[in-house]
Amino acid sequence: MRAGDRAYRTLRTEILDGVLGPGTVLQEVEQSTRLGVSRTPVREALRQLAADGLVDASGRGAVVTAVSRDDIVSLYELREALEAKAAALAAQRGEAVPFLLIRDRLLGAPRLLAQGEPGLAPYFAIVDDLDDAIEEAAANPFLATALRSVQLHSARIRRLSRHNPERLRAAAGEHLLIVEAILARDAELASHATHVHLHMSLTNALATAPAGAEPAAPSTPAAPSTPAASAAPDVPRGPRVA
Repeated sequence: MRAGDRAYRTLRTEILDGVLGPGTVLQEVEQSTRLGVSRTPVREALRQLAADGLVDASGRGAVVTAVSRDDIVSLYELREALEAKAAALAAQRGEAVPFLLIRDRLLGAPRLLAQGEPGLAPYFAIVDDLDDAIEEAAANPFLATALRSVQLHSARIRRLSRHNPERLRAAAGEHLLIVEAILARDAELASHATHVHLHMSLTNALATAPAGAEPAAPSTPAAPSTPAASAAPDVPRGPRVA
């Protein structure tokens, strides 16, 4: 993997996970030292992050963008249009086997969530796999491209619910209903179940989000003890808000 790609994936993951919070200034020299790469890969990474809308590079240096309450509402308006349609198409076009497997895993979600923090990663892996299964079953490459863009920003909001066990349990039930509707070949129900899930997720996100924009983080993040670029974790294709 190219150094620029490694730097991009590392910085993107840190932004999506909140390690690099809104308002954090990302200077080329500082980040190249922290990540153990030259300035050129960092410059490439920052340029891609700006294209993603995750940093603002219009001034001096790149600054991690904030997510305001208005941004959250706007994002969910688009998610409803895209994801409800994708679920309906999946019900009409999808094969049953992938969704049968996901249904079995979702039935075990309450047990995972009862574990607390250790169970979150495997639970969100199920949700990510459901996203991918719906995207593949919808069989619409233009819709898939739009979904991936929206899901990138959804990942930043997702962390707002990760410490709300009650919401996570409810979301697992909502995901199960979506899967059941797809397996029943009921496009209308799949669309409606997705709409209900997104409505509940939006309500939770707004209740959890701070007033106005996210609070700005200190301008200089704490540096990891070892260079991060060589071991940058990949970001799931389609994480949704729980």
